[in-house]
Amino acid sequence: MLGIKGKDLTVFLLVAALALLAPFLLNPFPVDSAMAQFNAGYPDLMQRFVIFGIFAIGFNILFGLTGYLSFGHAAFLGVGSYAAIWMMKLLSLNIIPGIVMAIVFAGLFSVVVGYISLRRSGIYFSILTLAFAQMSYALAYSVLTPLTGGETGLQIKQTDTPLLSNIPEGEIGRANLFGLEMSDSSILRFANWEFTMNVGYYVCAAVMIVAFYLAIRIFRSPFGMMLRAVKSNQQRMNYTGLNSRPYTLAAFVISGMYAGLAGGLMVAMDTQVGPERMFWTASGEVVLMTILGGAGTLIGPVLGAGFIKYMENIVSKINSTVLHEWFAFLPDGMEDFMVTIFYPFVGKGWSLTLGLMFMAVVIFLPGGLVEGGQRLKRLFRRKKAEDDQSSAAKTPAE
Repeated sequence: MLGIKGKDLTVFLLVAALALLAPFLLNPFPVDSAMAQFNAGYPDLMQRFVIFGIFAIGFNILFGLTGYLSFGHAAFLGVGSYAAIWMMKLLSLNIIPGIVMAIVFAGLFSVVVGYISLRRSGIYFSILTLAFAQMSYALAYSVLTPLTGGETGLQIKQTDTPLLSNIPEGEIGRANLFGLEMSDSSILRFANWEFTMNVGYYVCAAVMIVAFYLAIRIFRSPFGMMLRAVKSNQQRMNYTGLNSRPYTLAAFVISGMYAGLAGGLMVAMDTQVGPERMFWTASGEVVLMTILGGAGTLIGPVLGAGFIKYMENIVSKINSTVLHEWFAFLPDGMEDFMVTIFYPFVGKGWSLTLGLMFMAVVIFLPGGLVEGGQRLKRLFRRKKAEDDQSSAAKTPAE
């Protein structure tokens, strides 16, 4: 099916199902229950799940297959975002031209950065990519202010008159897909549950499914095998007479185009762009997503992106008032003690929890969340096999 089979097909169908059913899966609690604060099925967050999933999938093609660790991928995210917003301001508010140009410009920029940075490997490569990203951030923040808007960034304004869009005078244009606005939503209600079906989310989800499918094809192609050879032993590969530079550059450019695609989708969902998207913390975030989920695996980066964005947007909202509500059943002294213990790890301290979990994953689960799932699967299989053997031993011979 679609040129993939076996476990790859199972993983692809799983990701597609999770993406399409996310509005239901992410709202498991009734809206009037105390647990509703853990619901994540609102459009803005769901869009971030899949957009950063695309970003992480692309980064995994470079880091997971070749072993080249880039600390500058946020530069391509930012370039893609600026290309998309300018297409919307000048040509059309239809998101397709903006997304296409985001991919093209990010790809061209990644050719330049990759051609220079890939002359080195290891930590030197990482430092070069970080330097390019920080230079890009500095240029967007100050030097290129006429093009980037500087500190305030760019957004769609009343004065913008895209060539192919008819906007009534005095109104601010909105991003759309052939007339369907990205902000359009409909709410389905079942008893005390509410599920938001958002146009923008399903556009992003469809793009993410296609991006994931392409990643599978890359992973299982001869090109993907060459990238694994680079990661395994690049020096030995060069000794055989094969030039690894074109393969690593191609992987870098493909990864940069994925980042540009994510940047274009971010603009399509929220038509405002600032230089902070190029800052080094954004590059570090995608590294965390990939390693946390499982570098070199197919579904790992998607899981890592969803996990980090969930903690950033849900766990960060848990404050002392919420904690007091949780432990209200305890005596006053014990309630205050439990709140004091948990408070540093939630709310503004959510990053501390993430850091501790990241350390635990690196130490005990080098393969990320995917390896954790595989270990659980093997554990249950072993227990089932032991139970079958014990039941067979108790059964008398006929």
